[in-house]
Amino acid sequence: MSAHYDVDGLSVVVIGGTTGLGLSGARRLVENGARVVVTSRSEKNVADALSVLGENARGFAADASDSSSADRAVALAVESFGRLDALYHVAGGSGRSKGDGALHEITDEGWRYTVDLNLSSVVFSNRAAVRQFIKQGDGGCILNMGSVLGWSPSPQYFASHAYAATKAAIIGFSKSTAAYYAKQNIRINVIAPALVETPMSTRACENDDIMRFVAAKQPLDGGRVGVPEDVDGAALFLLSRDSKFITGQVLAVDGGWTVSEGRGES
Repeated sequence: MSAHYDVDGLSVVVIGGTTGLGLSGARRLVENGARVVVTSRSEKNVADALSVLGENARGFAADASDSSSADRAVALAVESFGRLDALYHVAGGSGRSKGDGALHEITDEGWRYTVDLNLSSVVFSNRAAVRQFIKQGDGGCILNMGSVLGWSPSPQYFASHAYAATKAAIIGFSKSTAAYYAKQNIRINVIAPALVETPMSTRACENDDIMRFVAAKQPLDGGRVGVPEDVDGAALFLLSRDSKFITGQVLAVDGGWTVSEGRGES
C-alpha cells in the first residue's frame, strides 16, 4: 500500500502532467484527494491523461516555454477549484535532437531550445504560481523538477552540457526564490531524479553499455533504471501539508547515483 500524504482538497497545477513522471505524480495526487490541472504540448496526451485522472482533473495543450501557458493553467485551477495551493513543474527534456551535447558541439539552436524547454518554462510557471499565492495571501508550495546531472555528471554517457546547466540553474533559482518568499509562507523545493524510465530516457534505456553503467551507478533495488512510481512518494510529500516546514531543499531520488562510482565488477 502506498504512503498517504496530506494533499486532500489541494488544488495543484502539474506542468507536464500528461506522461511519464508528470502523469504518475498527477495520478497519485488525485488518488490522495487533490484536484489537478495538467498541461502538455500534445492534445492527445492531455485527452488521454484526463480520461485516466477523472473528474477532479482539468487540462489543456500548451507549450510550457510560452509564458502565457502557465498563466492559463493557474487561472484554470482558480476558476475550477477556487484557488491554487501548489505547483509541480515536471515539463522539460533533452535538447540533443536540437544540438545539445558536449560544449564544443553545442549549437546556438541547441542551447536556446534547451534553456527555453528546461529553465525558461520553470521561471514562467513559478512566476505565475507565486503571483497567485501573493494574491491569495496565505502561502503556497512549488516543487520543481531537477536532475542529478545538475551536480553529479556522467561524462561518458550523459554529456548534455546545456541540459546540465539548466538543471543546475533550477537549483540556484529555487533556493534563491525560496529564501525570498519564505516570510510569505511560500515554499519552493526541488526533486532530482537520476535515470528514470520515461519517454525522454528511451535513448539511454535502449543502449546496452548505458544499462550496464546504470546497473552499477544506481545500485539500489538490484541496480536498475527508476520508474515514475519511485519518484511519486517524495514528490507527494514535498507537495503536501506534511512538508510545511521544508523549503529551499533539493532531494535526490536517484537509486544511489550521487553516492556511487558507477563501476561494476570486472
